[in-house]
Amino acid sequence: MKFARHLLLALSYVTVANLVHAAEPAGNDWITLFDGKTLKGWHANPDKIAHGTGAKWTVEPGGVLAGQQDPPGSGNGGILLTDRKFENFELSLEMKPSWGVDSGVFLRANDKGECIQMTVDYYNGGNIGHFYGEATGGWLARAFSLRGEETDGKLVALKTIDEKQPSEVGLIDSCSPGEWLAAWKINDWNHFLIRVEGGKYPKITTTLNDQQVAVFDASAADIPLYDRDAVLKALTEKGSIAVQVHGGGSYPEGKKCLWRNIKVRPLD
Repeated sequence: MKFARHLLLALSYVTVANLVHAAEPAGNDWITLFDGKTLKGWHANPDKIAHGTGAKWTVEPGGVLAGQQDPPGSGNGGILLTDRKFENFELSLEMKPSWGVDSGVFLRANDKGECIQMTVDYYNGGNIGHFYGEATGGWLARAFSLRGEETDGKLVALKTIDEKQPSEVGLIDSCSPGEWLAAWKINDWNHFLIRVEGGKYPKITTTLNDQQVAVFDASAADIPLYDRDAVLKALTEKGSIAVQVHGGGSYPEGKKCLWRNIKVRPLD
């Protein structure tokens, strides 16, 4: 009986461990982009862009990359880009944005801040996991937006608003608002897997904590302001991966967007 109890505890531990690490990439083909100690392999936008001169990027305890305006609350933002460029890839990362910040993950980005962006717009009317044409037309592929409930200045609950069908906003597919809300962990770390594949006009799939969020096909998307050839001309087929601190008043003083465990697996 004692042996059976020990076996049951061991099996339970394995099951819990598997659940904890289910979203983490494994294998030798994953490349660590952020070493958790320095900004080696990254650079801020070298020239001023629409968001600012580059923002403030620091490495915090626990292997955390933190982004905020420079100085905080000044309106001066920017982007932090990988030195290495990628075409087709899977990107794995964890994020923990403060409620109220305007950020994003830039895909096939260049130093001018042009990209296809996975939105990290964590504020009323924002969205995380859909797509925006950052400096490439300003097009938006978003099936719903967020609305927060705060108590004593702290976010305690989320709901969604402005729901649309995926086909209305140029998406192949999108999770439902309820599925997104069930997957997202408030005031905690959340894992995203972003898959970019398909050469000139990529198909991009975003997945939040094992819940697929959205699928965008750059070859066939029908969205106001979207011109696939103009996007291709601006970005070419390879670009940096970047994280953003939005310029202007949409990044409140004292708020940060935190990132960790940033890894990429080239598919070329």
